[in-house]
Amino acid sequence: MASLGTHFTSFLFLFPLGIHRLVSSFSIYLSNPSLYRSRTWYFSTPTWKNVDFFVFLLALPIASFSHFFLFLAFSGHPTYKFSFLQQSLVVFLFWVLFIFIAIKEFLDPIAMPEHFIFVFAGVAFLIEYLMNGKGIVGLGELEYSLLGGLSLVCAAACFFLSIRPSAYFADFLLSSGLVLKGTWVLQVGLSLYTDAFAFKGCGKVVIAPAQGNTDVRCDLEEDKLRGMALMNLLFVGHAIMVLIVCFILLGLMSRKKVRPSDPPMMAQLDSDRMLMHPLPPLEME
Repeated sequence: MASLGTHFTSFLFLFPLGIHRLVSSFSIYLSNPSLYRSRTWYFSTPTWKNVDFFVFLLALPIASFSHFFLFLAFSGHPTYKFSFLQQSLVVFLFWVLFIFIAIKEFLDPIAMPEHFIFVFAGVAFLIEYLMNGKGIVGLGELEYSLLGGLSLVCAAACFFLSIRPSAYFADFLLSSGLVLKGTWVLQVGLSLYTDAFAFKGCGKVVIAPAQGNTDVRCDLEEDKLRGMALMNLLFVGHAIMVLIVCFILLGLMSRKKVRPSDPPMMAQLDSDRMLMHPLPPLEME
């Protein structure tokens, strides 16, 4: 992640993906909670409505190969050079994940079981966590560590769903975690690559000029501690905002499921009670 544009692109991928999973899982769960079963991707019918899936399937290899070509062309410090290779590997793993989902959905569901895809997704998130924010030691390290924590949450949710696909809470953690990763990666880009979000006593320091990597360094320890507290506060604010979005979506989906035409169910229940407890016969004079 070497520029604000890269962080913004990650936001454009992660945020809609998380919202899509939230809306789809809410809809299925509210329809019948007892029959709920998580899916790696919630497809719609007809097929053309899944344009977001095909955008991921086409855009991820382009991003992966772009980072790989930068790795081959970059001749600077080996640490920064191999960061391109690490980023290319992470994007490539998620591209393979989408290929597996496409095989399951359109070719052979038996050859590509759901639980295997969830396990592979968990491994991809773990590798992303291990390669996250390498070479950054200032306030940027805190920002990337929080981002890595979200990757761990998503990985744990994927592993749990591979064992219990009916666990809605795990699917909710995965979906909301993707939304929070999207908003937070944008916050990291704004903090590291813009002056509008600079903290008092702290400033940007270029740690890899040829690659474009920067970090936020503070002159005094007091400024650093204040900056860390503000970053933690920002993260809590992002989490609260995402939670509010989840509640709003849940409320909207619930209103769509509960309509004024539902009271006939009560009439059906009354008729069942009448059959169970019939009225005594009338006496004829």
